[in-house]
Amino acid sequence: MVTSSAPGKVYLFGEHAVVYGEPAVPCAIERRARVTATEREDGLRVHAEDLKLDGFTVEYDGDGDARPDVEAERPLVEAAMGYVNEAVSQVREATDTPDAGFEIQIESDIPLGAGLGSSAAVVVAAIDAATRELGVSLSPREIADRAYQVESAVQDGQASRADTFCSAVGGAVRVEGDDCRTLDGIGNLPFVIGFDGGAGDTGALVAGVRRLREEHDFAADTVRAIGDVVREGENVLGTDDYESLGELMNFNHGLLSALGVSSRSLDTMVWAARDAGAVGAKLTGAGGGGCIVALDEGDDALTALKYTPGCEDAFRAELDTEGVRQE
Repeated sequence: MVTSSAPGKVYLFGEHAVVYGEPAVPCAIERRARVTATEREDGLRVHAEDLKLDGFTVEYDGDGDARPDVEAERPLVEAAMGYVNEAVSQVREATDTPDAGFEIQIESDIPLGAGLGSSAAVVVAAIDAATRELGVSLSPREIADRAYQVESAVQDGQASRADTFCSAVGGAVRVEGDDCRTLDGIGNLPFVIGFDGGAGDTGALVAGVRRLREEHDFAADTVRAIGDVVREGENVLGTDDYESLGELMNFNHGLLSALGVSSRSLDTMVWAARDAGAVGAKLTGAGGGGCIVALDEGDDALTALKYTPGCEDAFRAELDTEGVRQE
């Protein structure tokens, strides 16, 4: 039995545009998914807990037709199952054990589908735990590559390497196509997270942006503009110029809103944080519901979010400099 954990993430800038080769800067945060893998004779059994902040439990046979009966949005549950099944396929390939069976236990304090990289964290931790259980140790970059293959398969080829690379290596990273690198000297960033209790359908949101981009030149220009925001932001990262960083985050949110991936609840939380003094605030992840990230060195934005209608939870999230690890 081996337990591994991997962090979730927030995007400073670049979500959606990163799918089209533009750069993005995600940052690992100190909320983790933990996966315990135990070898069994054959088959796959999965126990998943706390995949939403209010928690639920999923148990199913990954090699059969059974589907979990839980009170959660069906696309989220189906996707979660797909991520685990594909992760196990990657483990079997990496260890040259095509018939290996596993008992998988998942615990997470990252809300499912909320823009904090829950699927990437689960996949990264699962690959690490299960390969170690079979006596094989992969490097974080090898795990990141295999985890990307998992997300690409589940998301019909529309995934980027950003989430999985960030979760595997930790810290702040820059991803542009296949070029993935860590960013040194960033220091801690005063992240405040607001969560509306919901989740977006990543596949549908990514497909919606793709359709807009293909049908309208201005949408393609908007995607490129997000890349320009990221490149400008790189000049500010590593300094204490939070004002400029926050301004760029605000620009990024506006561009994402123009692409139709924000929502009333996300916009409400963004403006509540800004009005309370946050230097910047934006949605994080695919959008449609879930989380926003704000920059605020004080407590005002956090307090305001806690009293904002539609905000189910608000919390600080420190930058996590450590990626996947064995517990």
